[in-house]
Amino acid sequence: MTAPLPLGKVVATPGALKLLSEVGRCPFDLLARHATGDWGNLCSFDQRQNEIALRDGYRVFSAYDITAGRVWIITEADRSITTILLPEEY
Repeated sequence: MTAPLPLGKVVATPGALKLLSEVGRCPFDLLARHATGDWGNLCSFDQRQNEIALRDGYRVFSAYDITAGRVWIITEADRSITTILLPEEY
């Protein structure tokens, strides 16, 4: 990826913010990884899907394992909003 992914408005669920706070992780660190093409803990198929999504304008998804669980970040296809959430909140 040559340029950062536009994130649009960034929102987070209370559950994701609570989990990140409990383990002392800053959500901005994960957002920076997501925006620069570090998709976290995705299989190679899902990583390729993100590359296609960047090229063709689809939703982009990242998953990051932290000590207390997994956090997802999803940027919508129109790049208007990026959501930080827990898998069980989807």
